[in-house]
Amino acid sequence: MINVITGASAGIGEAAAVELARRGRQVVLVGRNTARLTHVAERVRAVSGAVPDTLTCDYTSLEDVRRLAAELASRYERIDVLVNNAGVMTTRRSLTGDGHETMIQVNHLAPFLLTNLLLERVTGRVITTSSRAGRTGRLDPADLNRDRRRWSGWLQYGDSKQANALFTVELARRLSGTGVTATCFHPGVIKTEFAPKTFMMWMVKNVPGMGRSAEEGASTLVHLATHPDGAAHPGRYFADGAPAAVPRGMTDPDLARALWDASAEAVA
Repeated sequence: MINVITGASAGIGEAAAVELARRGRQVVLVGRNTARLTHVAERVRAVSGAVPDTLTCDYTSLEDVRRLAAELASRYERIDVLVNNAGVMTTRRSLTGDGHETMIQVNHLAPFLLTNLLLERVTGRVITTSSRAGRTGRLDPADLNRDRRRWSGWLQYGDSKQANALFTVELARRLSGTGVTATCFHPGVIKTEFAPKTFMMWMVKNVPGMGRSAEEGASTLVHLATHPDGAAHPGRYFADGAPAAVPRGMTDPDLARALWDASAEAVA
């Protein structure tokens, strides 16, 4: 089974890739950093005996996302599992070359575009890394960049993670009856290099008991990729390997459709 994993060069993406390979899955590693991808590919080879394909992509460029999608489509007639795991958190506001705030593009618009470009190839599951930070989201489809609202890194990050959950809800609706399912999940608070300049993540890495390992964080991703749960609960948000309740703002079908339409316009 072919499993494409974005954000595979570190953290839970790396841990999931190694575990899926250990279980006999063919993994395709996507990331920004060639050297790190090479390191992860060697770990995969060590547990599986197979050298995985590695592809680079910069999610701050939608054109590069289109190039990645075309390359994946040309290499693989089918993709059994597409894992949208790449993400970023920053406390500095910036816009990409496409004119979108960086976090909303990298965390939501880029995987939204990649998924839509690859849907004809996906035969099984789409899994998206969300977060309980989505509970704090106050997403406005007409103001994805927060140009007209107060901006902070954590506010925008919450919006982007809320967007991951809403994307999953609407994607699952659109895929109903096709045999392809969509889920998303919260990996937990992980001891990685994610959001390295924030005080909260410094605490997670340095205060005993505050953070989980990358392998623990990847466990729900692996569960959704390999267990019947990953197909049995379309549109659901998972935490700790099971469906979890979330606020209305992460499940509202009308908001999910409005976000889908705004996202399609943003990446057109």
